[in-house]
Amino acid sequence: MTTIAIENRGHTGTADDAQFNISFARQPILNRDGMLCGYELKVRAPQPPAVDAPAAKAHTGADAEASADEASDPARQLARAVLDGLNQGQVRGALTGHPAYVDVSREMLLDDAILQLPAERFMFELPPSIEADDALVLRIVQLHGRRYRFVLDEVSQPNETFAKLLPYAEVVKIDFPRAPRALLPKLASVLKSAGKLLIAAGIDLQADFDTAHGLGFDRFQGYYFARAQASTTRRVSAPRHALLNLLQLLAGEPTVSQLEAELKLNPVLVMHLMKLANSSGLAVGHKVTTLRDAINATGTDRIARWTQLLLYADGRKVALEDDPLLQLAATRARFMELAIERLPEAGRDEIDAAFLTGVFSFVDAVFGGSLESTLNVLTLSRPLQAAILRREGVLGLLLSAVDALERGAWDELAALCERLQPLTVEELAQMGLAAGAWAGVADRSAQGLERIED
Repeated sequence: MTTIAIENRGHTGTADDAQFNISFARQPILNRDGMLCGYELKVRAPQPPAVDAPAAKAHTGADAEASADEASDPARQLARAVLDGLNQGQVRGALTGHPAYVDVSREMLLDDAILQLPAERFMFELPPSIEADDALVLRIVQLHGRRYRFVLDEVSQPNETFAKLLPYAEVVKIDFPRAPRALLPKLASVLKSAGKLLIAAGIDLQADFDTAHGLGFDRFQGYYFARAQASTTRRVSAPRHALLNLLQLLAGEPTVSQLEAELKLNPVLVMHLMKLANSSGLAVGHKVTTLRDAINATGTDRIARWTQLLLYADGRKVALEDDPLLQLAATRARFMELAIERLPEAGRDEIDAAFLTGVFSFVDAVFGGSLESTLNVLTLSRPLQAAILRREGVLGLLLSAVDALERGAWDELAALCERLQPLTVEELAQMGLAAGAWAGVADRSAQGLERIED
């Protein structure tokens, strides 16, 4: 999950302009093969203040252009602020090339600023509370003509709004925990027959994923893939014992010869290291052709962090940026070290500890068994184990903060910031955005792994 804080002033140019802090939470959407195929952007925005003037009438086409009356409407100002935020390059960067699913309000749909969003990159989610009157339907038809796509969101069972908007929706997102289980097979069958793409939302358990997968759902939103119960269906990109042996060797002060001997036992690790050394620009002036050169060019610190992230790489995939668990772990780790740098008396050791805390907080999803037993095998220090297992200390607070970001638990995050001063929600938002963008380039060019050292 990634957020961004946007300060946006109204477009009237007067002293009464509204100012909004907008944040976006990034939640992964996976396909049937368990690969990343999109993100939902959940919006955190202030409630617009009430206005005394009568509600403006719905309008479309040329009438949708801003007027003085509209500019003084806080709801429309807020809609414009959200649309401006979605257009920010930082938000696009955090999507790492994947399409964004975003809830849209009536005001957002009727604002012509929505046309600035590229149709191929955004899916507009229609909440069940939206008023599906003739004016809104006409606007949806107009936007559909410009190739914008729509999603019926938070569907638990059909109602009048669902029936009215279904013809204009390409995707239907089912609120899986709330939908009656007896209704799901028929609902899924009817919608699939109608050519709709189905997303199962709220999938945090392996059993729910198995059920939805069996019913033919196309996409899955939730953190089931980061739970220990998912480990039985996951393959790692190198033997587990090999990765553990390499991590234990790196925990000391290995010589180049020792590292070379350990790595030669694992061709997959050698392949990844050679790719890292040649693509990151570490070996200036010549191509790395030997394992020893790759070790010298990369350095033990970078190799250690690369190995920690490689623990999460699914052996079925080549592109690490499409691996949801690796992306989640890498984003957490980078967020943790960015955040702790802003706290008093944080040195190199504290920053390294923060990264380790984030990267190993999901390790039970790879190895199975209890998290505590796996952490013991990794020989992590007691403060790190206390942070991961019991959320103790500053590292535990930061881990709770990134967990709140992933869930879009804004009130919980604000409460944590009271204990993490001088950090603010807005700062954590920016750090989450940077961490998500960093994780997304870790394999394509190795720039992500390189920037750990920046």
